[in-house]
Amino acid sequence: MAAGAPRVFVSHLSGVPVFDPNGDQVGRVRDLVAMLRVGGRPPRLLGLVVEVLSRRRIFLPMTRVTGIESGQVITTGVVNMRRFEQRPTERLVLGEFLDRRVRLVETGEEVTILDVSVSQLPARRDWEIDKYFVRKGKGGALRRKGETLTVEWSAVSGFSLEEDGQGAESLVATFEQLRPTDVANALHHLSPKRRAEVAAALDDDRLADVLEELPEDDQVEIIGKLQEERAADVLEAMDPDDAADLLSELPEADKERLLTLMRPDDAADVRRLMSYEERTAGGLMTTEPIILRPDATVADALARVRQADLSPALAAQVYVCRSPDETPTGKYLGTVHFQRLLRDPPYALVSSIVDSDLVPLTPDTPLPDVTSYLAAYNLVSVPVVDESGSLLGAVTVDDVLDHLLPEDWRETDFHGGEEIARGR
Repeated sequence: MAAGAPRVFVSHLSGVPVFDPNGDQVGRVRDLVAMLRVGGRPPRLLGLVVEVLSRRRIFLPMTRVTGIESGQVITTGVVNMRRFEQRPTERLVLGEFLDRRVRLVETGEEVTILDVSVSQLPARRDWEIDKYFVRKGKGGALRRKGETLTVEWSAVSGFSLEEDGQGAESLVATFEQLRPTDVANALHHLSPKRRAEVAAALDDDRLADVLEELPEDDQVEIIGKLQEERAADVLEAMDPDDAADLLSELPEADKERLLTLMRPDDAADVRRLMSYEERTAGGLMTTEPIILRPDATVADALARVRQADLSPALAAQVYVCRSPDETPTGKYLGTVHFQRLLRDPPYALVSSIVDSDLVPLTPDTPLPDVTSYLAAYNLVSVPVVDESGSLLGAVTVDDVLDHLLPEDWRETDFHGGEEIARGR
């Protein structure tokens, strides 16, 4: 950014695309790296943490940044694909500065940092933090009523201290437009202390979605730091199969205590899933597929499929069963695929277009057979039925993939990540 250009607030950089000189996208900005300095000098901005297309997070030095404008970052085109590892002297601006409580030097009044601005030094490629956007008061429930102001970097103190109970509202705001898997990736790279603070600031449904995308160790760590009542609420908001997987990683006493705090219906679903072997259809299935009675119409089915909180795999078909229409259901009659729903008139009954040719799986079907079944019939979801003919749930292709990939796949790069370097 040339001298004299407007300052850049870091919250505006979160998630913006990074391009090489040829216009090819390298990745997206996920954080900024700064170094505190002694001698009354402002913190120096060292570089950007960029998430490339393989979900690997790399370090892009500011000396490689040629422009920040119109919601994009332009680089020289030379990108080192080595994974970013934070050094002890470095601070993550979004992860550690936002929501931090500091004091105004002149009055000693406590303020909360909502945003940080950076600027480039004239005739150099060095960047510095120059101003903070802060809110007066201690934060908490009444923090939004406090006065806000922009102050020079030298007008605040307190960055050298380790802070307990740092808020996370401003950082969470930068995650608002991210998919749960991207938020999970961001949380995974935070310190355990900061990870717990961000988790505490997310609402139950959002945290549940994010937990489902995190490695097991991170899941256990976060759920263990929540108050038990809230942990039970988050488990209720998770898909039952994911909640069962998480609870199975906890000590027996903790598991039973959380199950007791959950709503009886939700706890019953989770207990039932935990009774099956992990690598079987019963252990893989979700207990909440779309279920309709035979007298439901195509219009009813399409209304259910439109629900925004359904995954694409679950929305791809509905299962027709006799009452009761919650798992375990009455007799399973068959499946109606989404494409068939689009071809028939809204008033048609689902019982008239049901596909009953495919034999459903039993809960003890082993994982290799489940995989072969999905591949052979080009399905994204398959019903699981017990010996009495009742629908127990459905296995979706994403849950199968979770168990086919290496256990640490969420912590590693997608295959081929090393080769995704631009400008080579």
